[in-house]
Amino acid sequence: MTAEDTTGVDGRGTTDGGGTRRRELAAFLRSRRERIAPEQVGLPRGRRRRTPGLRREEVAQLSAVGVTWYTWLEQARAIQVSAQVLDALAQALMLDSSERAHLFALAGATDPTPGTECSRVVTDSLWWTLRQLEPYPACVQNARYDILAHNRTYGRLFCDLDALPAADRNCLWLTFTHPQWRATLVDLDEARRLMTANLRAAMAEHIAEPAWKSLVRRLRQASPEFREIWDRHEVVQPATKVKRFHHPGVGLMHFTPTELWLGPNAGPRLAVYVPDDAETQERVEEL
Repeated sequence: MTAEDTTGVDGRGTTDGGGTRRRELAAFLRSRRERIAPEQVGLPRGRRRRTPGLRREEVAQLSAVGVTWYTWLEQARAIQVSAQVLDALAQALMLDSSERAHLFALAGATDPTPGTECSRVVTDSLWWTLRQLEPYPACVQNARYDILAHNRTYGRLFCDLDALPAADRNCLWLTFTHPQWRATLVDLDEARRLMTANLRAAMAEHIAEPAWKSLVRRLRQASPEFREIWDRHEVVQPATKVKRFHHPGVGLMHFTPTELWLGPNAGPRLAVYVPDDAETQERVEEL
């Protein structure tokens, strides 16, 4: 937090446009904070959570600002906010491009990177699209391999995905730690190496973000295999190739994955697994 972040402004200040704008900003921050589940950002839920969504101190932690200062923002105090801090809050609160623009407008600040897209919440229309893609397996992932949404076929392809805690619905975590998920991957060793290298490449843009660091720390603690691959420092970019899965109920299947970016590259993406042959088409319909 810089000195200008705590500088007060008078009623005529241009930063927030007066009390009305400050109150709008405070309400907007609260609403965005309360919609995010702790698991979405790599934080434990705990047993005594009464606040819907994230706590104020968690947003402060994720955006690397002081708890008191962030609390003042939600209390509509007359404080000035830098573009750097607004950018950090937009990332921590997973704002999409429209919400990010609204945040900067309420704060009376100019967005230095107006094209930046944060991780977006899955919309109703996107849920509808996932259902319409059945029987093809399809899901929405972010660059960290978190599974943000999926259709029924995808939920049955590797394991009973709906039975897992939200914090465990991460493809990389499951590839290294979940026996049934691992058994489904015919080319397990290659998948582990490429996914780890993809994660390291993507993490260059998120190197200081707690959710990314938490995932790597959790994987290092749980999997010696991940530690060994991670320490190679390999980096690759995602590539399309035929993937082979063996389901215990229907047998071997070959898919060509198709990924549609829902924002700029390295953001959330819709992944659809298209059968690569007639036999797979029959088996995926059976699944």
